[in-house]
Amino acid sequence: MTAGSVHAMSPQEVVERALAASKADGQVAFVVESSEANLRWASNSLTTNGAMRSRQVVVVSFVDGGAGMAAGTVTRSGTPDIGELVAASEQAARDAGPAEDAVPLIGDLPSVGGDWTAAPAETSIEVFADFAPALGEAFGEARDRGELLFGFAEHSMATTYLGSSTGLRLRHDQPTGRVELNGKSPDFGRSVWAGAGTRDFRDVSVPDLAADVARKMAWSQRRIELPAGRYETVLPPSAVSDLMIYLYWTMEARDADEGRNVFARPGGGNRIGERLAELPLTLRSDPAAPGLEAAPFQVVGASSGSASVFDNGMPTPAVDWISEGVLANLIRPRAWALKTTAPATAAVDNLILEDSTATADLDAMVAATERGLLLTTLWYIREVDPQTLLLTGLTRDGVFLVEGGEVTGAVNNFRFNESPVDLLGRANQAGRTERTLPREWNDWFTRSAMPALRVPDFNMSSISPAS
Repeated sequence: MTAGSVHAMSPQEVVERALAASKADGQVAFVVESSEANLRWASNSLTTNGAMRSRQVVVVSFVDGGAGMAAGTVTRSGTPDIGELVAASEQAARDAGPAEDAVPLIGDLPSVGGDWTAAPAETSIEVFADFAPALGEAFGEARDRGELLFGFAEHSMATTYLGSSTGLRLRHDQPTGRVELNGKSPDFGRSVWAGAGTRDFRDVSVPDLAADVARKMAWSQRRIELPAGRYETVLPPSAVSDLMIYLYWTMEARDADEGRNVFARPGGGNRIGERLAELPLTLRSDPAAPGLEAAPFQVVGASSGSASVFDNGMPTPAVDWISEGVLANLIRPRAWALKTTAPATAAVDNLILEDSTATADLDAMVAATERGLLLTTLWYIREVDPQTLLLTGLTRDGVFLVEGGEVTGAVNNFRFNESPVDLLGRANQAGRTERTLPREWNDWFTRSAMPALRVPDFNMSSISPAS
């Protein structure tokens, strides 16, 4: 093995060798060891299964060229030459010029990270040992109904080892799982969806997912055409999560302070302290939330308005973004916090929306609906206007008409135009919060818990031909 090879080196050794090879004024190095297992199925039959492993090595070098500290990041996968990687990172820093977000690196925080010395956690196809047989039973039941099931299940385990020239040695194991189940008629004229996020698949009930799909398929047997317009609408937790995640991604303090997003106050400053919702809704993140556990420290490969490479290792404690309906915090890296004399606030890789007074579940909210729409999922969500956070997108896999507290059929799909900020202000009922899987964003964000929301005038701006 050559001195620069990581082929037989542990991730901890890779970090230590990168730090030892540094000639810069500072360095952060981290290695992400990942393993993944997956199942895919179509037309009531398993089609593929597989497992894979990967390694990502990231080196961030910090170089003071006299005019200010600069940062350069280089990322390699597999087995890079460590000496070349470190040298490339240092050259990238020299080429970059002074960094606007430069602050001193985070010092040693031994209580934040996990067991540095332990081997990476792994997953395997065995994670589906109970899931796969239950899925087979669901295939048989769907076949008996003359329906088809499509979908996939994925589970990954990513272990991150982060070290710095200031003494940080942090480690985090992140399990991530998701399952999507689509039900379709043989002519593909009807399509419905159910999904779930999980850490280990032990809490995923295939019978419950399959029953949800079967119920929606039965609702879809009657077809009703409705025009575009504003409708009382019950959004299930999955649809709410897709809207709230987009809202969360825009909660950058700098953009607000400089007048570039929906959280900017007219005339200057931001809207912290302003009431956004009449309901006592709290939007929060917590790395220790049961079932939604996330890294308790920042791991940043490239600076942005919401994170800085200088903040690698910064603790990410629990935070309320909206508290009882009032905007309480925005995402603020340390550099911008120093410029605005406001507290530094780190993003967390989970999101929870809750109304502490809510008691109804989704079925109870439907039963209390005289006439309105019940959605399943949203997709193809895109931003129209950052100043109001106006979003557009399409409904998908089941829009149902509710009359007299009962679902009476499926209606056509719509394009919607809504701002999640305005929607929070107009929502007049929230259900109980439950863990859910966002449909649109689950390639990037799976750890969410949301309530159903009732909106009296959800804007279905046009009819969509999508099925």
